[in-house]
Amino acid sequence: MIDQVVSMVNGWIENFDLLSEGWRAGIVVFALVFGTATAAYLAGHMIVALERKFTKTKNLWDDAVLHAARKPVVAFVWLQGVYWAAEVAHHYSKAEIFTVNGAVLQVGFIWIVVWTMLRAIKEIEKILVSPLKMKSPMDYTTVNAVSKLSRAVVIITAILIVMQTLGYSISGVLAFGGVGGIAVGFAAKDLLANFFGGFIVHLDRPFKVGDWVRSPDRSIEGTVEHIGWRMTTIRTFDKRPLYVPNAAFTTIVVENPSRMTNRRISETIGIRYTDVSHMAPIVSDIRTMLENHEDIDSQQTLIVNFLAFNASSLDIMVYTFTKTTEWVRFHEVKQDVLLKISNIIEGYGAEVAFPTRTLHLPDGLRLEKDRSPTGATSEDPARKQGDGKNTESAGSATKLGDEGESGEGE
Repeated sequence: MIDQVVSMVNGWIENFDLLSEGWRAGIVVFALVFGTATAAYLAGHMIVALERKFTKTKNLWDDAVLHAARKPVVAFVWLQGVYWAAEVAHHYSKAEIFTVNGAVLQVGFIWIVVWTMLRAIKEIEKILVSPLKMKSPMDYTTVNAVSKLSRAVVIITAILIVMQTLGYSISGVLAFGGVGGIAVGFAAKDLLANFFGGFIVHLDRPFKVGDWVRSPDRSIEGTVEHIGWRMTTIRTFDKRPLYVPNAAFTTIVVENPSRMTNRRISETIGIRYTDVSHMAPIVSDIRTMLENHEDIDSQQTLIVNFLAFNASSLDIMVYTFTKTTEWVRFHEVKQDVLLKISNIIEGYGAEVAFPTRTLHLPDGLRLEKDRSPTGATSEDPARKQGDGKNTESAGSATKLGDEGESGEGE
């Protein structure tokens, strides 16, 4: 059909004698390009109109197909129109650049088909994970992995088809790939390890995007933002990005707190030794409070018992699980539980114990208060004054005695 159109246009140019052959060919080429632009514009607007019409239907897949095909259809119109213009120009010009028109058309057509398929895969991925479009949206990590694998298969197949179209032997390429793959495997073993590590993560799904993960083997803890084929991006709780090679996940232990069913409250609360008579009712009331608490899962393990005689307290073990797994809500529930336990203890006139020390003194030993640095006990001020005068008199007498002895000596 293309050859017939080109032959008809060339015959019309040769039979039209008003202008020179070059001018006639130029006008026809311009007309073809202008017509291509018009056709592409109309095709794009037609598909947009169809998209608006089909968005009102309940079928989601026709919307995805139309949206995926809109730009490739416009590109196909341009490819075909430019090819016709190039063929007309090639008929009157022997330039070498026009000798590749057929190969460019074939490669361009393959590229448009591949582009359409890649866009369709992307649109299908969006539908499958959207909670607005699907009643039960699929797991994003799984759908994303399948989408990446599908796109890789399409691209590799397209490359092989293009090479076959251009005259290269696929069998030779595959043989070279088998020999060269060994050398590439040794040179890029870390890259391949990360690739297969990412494949294992997508296959086993120990975590997905949005999960809180941590590793006791490494300093890794945060929220998963992206799972790639080479590395995984984790946002730490201080908002720093952490890039972990996927090969690391095949050798370390990964904990996923996001998949816990409950959060645990495990506390040891001590009361004073003087409150030992209230221990049994306090323990009973705490257990009853937890069993009736709306945010405590009574179906899980619940332990409230007198635990031990500690150095300064009588310890009570409180071990239970909350219904919520949300971090912020868990601390609100835990605060409420601890405050209610405190109220129960205070209700019996008891107190929560804190570290204390008792000093026992032997009988007959008395501590004196306000003892002076010289060891004398301080008493009333009048006595202190008297003591001062006596001390001064004794000093004067001593002085006179010394003088008398000196006189006798003389």
